[in-house]
Amino acid sequence: MENIFATYLKDQDPVNRETLYHLLYSNLTAQHPDYLTVGLISAFDIALWDICGKIYNTPVYNLLGGKMRDKVRTYTYLFDLEKKTLMEATQAWFSNPDKLAEIASGMVGEGFTGVKFDPLTQAGFRRLPVAPWEIPLAEYDHAEKAVRKIREAVGNMADICIGTHGQITPATSRRLAKRIEKYDPLWLEEPCPPENFKEMAKVAAGTTIPIATGERLVTIHDFQKLFESGACAVAQPDLGSCGGITACKKIASLAEAHYVLMAPHVWGGPIITAAALQIDANIPNFLIQESIFKSRHFFDEIVKEPFEWKDGYLIPLERPGIGIELDEKKLEKYAGSLADFIRR
Repeated sequence: MENIFATYLKDQDPVNRETLYHLLYSNLTAQHPDYLTVGLISAFDIALWDICGKIYNTPVYNLLGGKMRDKVRTYTYLFDLEKKTLMEATQAWFSNPDKLAEIASGMVGEGFTGVKFDPLTQAGFRRLPVAPWEIPLAEYDHAEKAVRKIREAVGNMADICIGTHGQITPATSRRLAKRIEKYDPLWLEEPCPPENFKEMAKVAAGTTIPIATGERLVTIHDFQKLFESGACAVAQPDLGSCGGITACKKIASLAEAHYVLMAPHVWGGPIITAAALQIDANIPNFLIQESIFKSRHFFDEIVKEPFEWKDGYLIPLERPGIGIELDEKKLEKYAGSLADFIRR
């Protein structure tokens, strides 16, 4: 990161965000982007937009064209907040439909109008590198029961989002979709690995459940192929890896032309959440924003001023830039590996 800054950004005018984005993109990717490199570009791009907002003393959403909405609808995963580790907090996904329904009802009581979980055991924290797989019949039964229990618990007060993390085959996804279609999920996410848009399009064509994908895709080029294939109804770019705010605004415009809605992916902390919130406030084709519970708790420990979450919505505030500042001294105690984070 230090070398990239010294080579391409030092002494440049941060207001020239478009120029600097393309300078980084062309030099670092050789016009053939990958997830890791575009993640580095994303970090710089978000920083440039944040600086520019502070130069003009205005939120980034104003630089993007202003606000379309004063509040941003959110959804959360169904975490068991009584558990201490991430693995324990998600155990009910794979084993306890009644507990899932209880947690979902609680989240709706808190104000959420969207809840999400991964019903397939094999789509959990798997460490073996394997190809997409078929699942046992018992897993289909479990998934159907889990979705049914949640729907019975929340009624029409909340949407249900189904994740698989792209670990099953297209044929498996079609069978799964047939089982859960009657419970009217908001989406079936990554119904097969996102590397093959045509196969994902076959799943989309075979179910009435909207297909959502995009967290592992980068730049408008990946999303152009996705949209042309008719492979999704809901795009989920992650601001920390898709190319930052510059790329996400382009992706949103491209999605708009294909009547695809936007639901930015967040699983990377308050900076990505804050950047996504600027996009959400601005674009016309926004659907819902992923939030790690209420974007508080751990976030509150490492930011100087917290997010405002109210009755199921994140509120775009008037703070300049992306609207959030890290407390780097407090962040230091959390330095470590992903494995350490999961254990915590």
